Amino acid sequence: MSVRKRRLGVAALGVLVPVLVWLVADPLLGHPLRIVDGARTLDIGAGPVAVVALLVSLSGWGLLAALERFGVRHARPIWTAVACAVLALSFLPFTGDGMDGGTRASLALMHLAVAAVLIPGYGGRTCCAAAVTAGA
Repeated sequence: MSVRKRRLGVAALGVLVPVLVWLVADPLLGHPLRIVDGARTLDIGAGPVAVVALLVSLSGWGLLAALERFGVRHARPIWTAVACAVLALSFLPFTGDGMDGGTRASLALMHLAVAAVLIPGYGGRTCCAAAVTAGA
C-alpha cells in the first residue's frame, strides 16, 4: 500500500473516532456536549466534531509531508514530538469554566482518540519514543 493511501486512511479514521465518541456521549448516553460562556451556549454536534478532526488530520499530514519533502532530517520523530506538544496544549481549554464534567471528559476523550490514531498512523511512533529519539 502506498504511503498516500495509508495516510488517507489514517486521516479518515482520525475523523471517525471523535464522531464515534460523540455518538456514545450525546445520543446514546444522553449527555449533550455543551459549553456555556456567559449568556451564550455552544452545543457541540457531530458536524463540528468531524470538521475540526478533519482539519487536525489534514494539518498533521501536511506538516509531516512538508518536513519529508524538504528533507528535514528525522522528519517523523520531529513531527511526532510536535504532535505530542499540540496534544498537550489542546488540553488547556479544559482548565477553564463553562463546561460540566461529562462534556470535559468527552472532549478530552475525543482529543486522545484523535491523537491515538494520528500519532502512530502518521509518525509511526509513540510520544515517548519520539521524545527519546528527538533527544538523542
